[in-house]
Formats: sequence, C-alpha cells, structure tokens
Amino acid sequence: MLYDCRSPADRDRGIAAAIEAVKNGELVVLPTDTVYGIGADAFTPYAVKALLDAKGGRPAPPPVLIGSRHTLDGLVFSLPSAARELVEAFWPGALTIVVEHSPSLRWDLGDTSGTVAVRMPLHPVALEVLRETGPMAVASANKAGQPPAVTAEAARDQLSYSVRAYLEAGPAPDPVPSTIVDLTGEVPQVLRQGAVPLEKLRDVVPDIVESQVA
Repeated sequence: MLYDCRSPADRDRGIAAAIEAVKNGELVVLPTDTVYGIGADAFTPYAVKALLDAKGGRPAPPPVLIGSRHTLDGLVFSLPSAARELVEAFWPGALTIVVEHSPSLRWDLGDTSGTVAVRMPLHPVALEVLRETGPMAVASANKAGQPPAVTAEAARDQLSYSVRAYLEAGPAPDPVPSTIVDLTGEVPQVLRQGAVPLEKLRDVVPDIVESQVA
C-alpha cells in the first residue's frame, strides 16, 4: 500500500501503517534526507533477512537508522569522543558513523564484526516513524544492481509486494548518499565520501583521514 505523505490525512494513516508493519516484522519504504530506504525492525532477525532477500544479490549488512541522538547511547558500549562531536555537529543529517555496538544487543545484521553503521536522518516522516519503532535496519530502497529509488513509487516498481507500506513524500531532495566515517580505530576514517564533505568533517575532527582501502 502506498501512502502520499504530502496529504495530512494520508500522512497520518501511512505513518501509523508503517509503525504497525515494522512492529509486526514487516518491511516498509520511507523517505530520508538522501534516497528512499527499505526498513525493518533491527531486532527482528527474520525481518532483517526479509529486507536483504527483497534487495537480492549479496547486500552488505544494513545500516541502522535511529530517531534520536539519545538512542545511540543504548546501542554503543563506549562512544569515542570524536563520534560524539560528529553527531553533535551533523545529526540529524547525512552522516553515517561506524562504531562498536554493545555486545549485549540481541540483533543479527549479518557479518559486522561487532560494529554497526548508524545514522539519524533529517526527514520528518522518517523521524516520526523511528521514534515509535526504535532502531531500524534500513538499506537503499532498490534491487541489487538497480539505481537507488528517489521516490516511493520508484521503490515500489522494484520491490513490489515484498514491502507492506510505502511512504511517499515526493522526490528525494538531495539523492547524494550519506558520508560514512569509521570510528572503530585509533584515527577516524572516511569510508565513503558523500553529502557531508571532508573539509566540514575536519572542522570538527581535524585528524580525520580518508580510507586507503579501495
């Protein structure tokens, strides 16, 4: 079912339907401040598997989106000071941080070696859903090898009936992927250049470097 969140009534119905679907272990497509994402409850293994199956191919472990900065403290055993500074500067927004997650968390996102990529998106619809569902595993809403969807309708064309609720909020305003920074080592590393440029990151964390891994 596709809900047009540009209409107030449809937005309320869509957000309620998406929250219910996630809590039932089903998949949803929602807008973010980059591209549209396909999401599932991060703590429901069969839902995360359904997400990966829907994308097809051999997708990497999905990042986790959260609706509040405070949620991060519950996911991470010890947050490096550089991570906290970057979060203060760029969240909500197009910055994904890779940190070591708390070993007590009961989730299975794939082979992550004890780390998780986390982001708080700057989109009111996404934040409204995430604040009710808690952390969600979210990947770009497209089949493997296809371009990321910049509308929910484009996502539906690719993902069809594998998704319970599609939340349409119009074309993605800035379909540049998020910048990914790895904070698990001694020196913060940019793993993927994206919407937040390196110079802005260095204004906050001067010793950040570009990853040398091809």
